[in-house]
Amino acid sequence: MKFNYIAIEREYGSGGTKIARLLAEECGLPFYGREILEEVSRNYDVSIERIQNYEETVTNSIRRSFFALGQMQSGELNMLTKEDYIFAAEQTVIRDLSSRGPAVFLGHCASEALDPSKGVAKVFIRCTDEAEKRKRIMTDYDIPEAEVDAVRKRYDKKRANYYYANTSRRWSDLTNYDVVLDSSALGIEGCVSVLKGLLPDRTKKKAPQETAASDSE
Repeated sequence: MKFNYIAIEREYGSGGTKIARLLAEECGLPFYGREILEEVSRNYDVSIERIQNYEETVTNSIRRSFFALGQMQSGELNMLTKEDYIFAAEQTVIRDLSSRGPAVFLGHCASEALDPSKGVAKVFIRCTDEAEKRKRIMTDYDIPEAEVDAVRKRYDKKRANYYYANTSRRWSDLTNYDVVLDSSALGIEGCVSVLKGLLPDRTKKKAPQETAASDSE
């Protein structure tokens, strides 16, 4: 089966963002990560800082996704808590972005918003080599070695809490995903190669006469 959308969740320091961006670039697809926040900020007049603060502090109590989305679509915004409002806004933006065509999405529970009938691959990127993960965090994010563990735990906890609050499922439960990749075993390029295999080949094929003509030159 080929998929039109790749929705990626990832451990902090796994290289998931690099993998998602490179996959989109090599396949000629749009990439939406922070872009989701920027779109929510523009469309709903909510600062990116407020959105990030919500994602940082969200509790496990909201889980009213369908209610929130229904209220957002009906215009009954006064019925929403700020947590519900921001989650619903993110999900609405993800759906709007997906209507533009196949794409790669990173984080924000994107797989919850995307229409599974249109082909959505739920992917989790991990890194089981702790030394490699620490090195990547220090190199990619310029984090001092003494702070690596605290920063990693903070971001992974943030992602886990946000995922659970909005899906009632454990972010780290690998059975939630269609594909689980270990970047320490496959490398960045290896992970991209695997994910490219899930997408249709969008390279324009030459017509028979064009092929014949080029072969004769």
